[in-house]
Amino acid sequence: MPDPLVQPLDLAQDAVAEAVQRLGRASYAVEAELIGFDGIPGLRESLAELRARPLRWVGVAADRDGGLAGALAWEEPAPAPTTGAGAGAAAARIDRLCVDPAWFRKGIASQLVRYFLEEVAAGRAAEVTTGAANAPAVALYERLGFVRGADFSPAPGLRMASFHRPAPHPRHR
Repeated sequence: MPDPLVQPLDLAQDAVAEAVQRLGRASYAVEAELIGFDGIPGLRESLAELRARPLRWVGVAADRDGGLAGALAWEEPAPAPTTGAGAGAAAARIDRLCVDPAWFRKGIASQLVRYFLEEVAAGRAAEVTTGAANAPAVALYERLGFVRGADFSPAPGLRMASFHRPAPHPRHR
């Protein structure tokens, strides 16, 4: 059953897009401090750049005035081949997970990731990356059944951790 507090976000609406941008900047400022890297794209992207990304968004409201406690975004993968090498459902991939610092340690990130796993990635594997030094995010993904894969460096001074959560076995769905 979907979480009633997690709602779709429509970035075509100016107020929603602006709230997502504010949330992302506040959240990524904390991550930048944790990982020692301030080149996180979400810190500087314009509203037009944010809206141009082919992402689907959900969020949890912080108040009735359009403020957000947290938001999660993903891109729908291209359909996977049905036969041959690579057959099966493509993994669902979290692109962004942001929580307002005022809402840290209140379960918002867990709520959003659980929603993603149950509603978006249902029956599929899931993937995500985060700054390797972002201990709260690393702990969150591990707690929710993600297995850490190889670390990688997409830019000098930045080490990222990759995580994969296998598709549930059909008997366990």
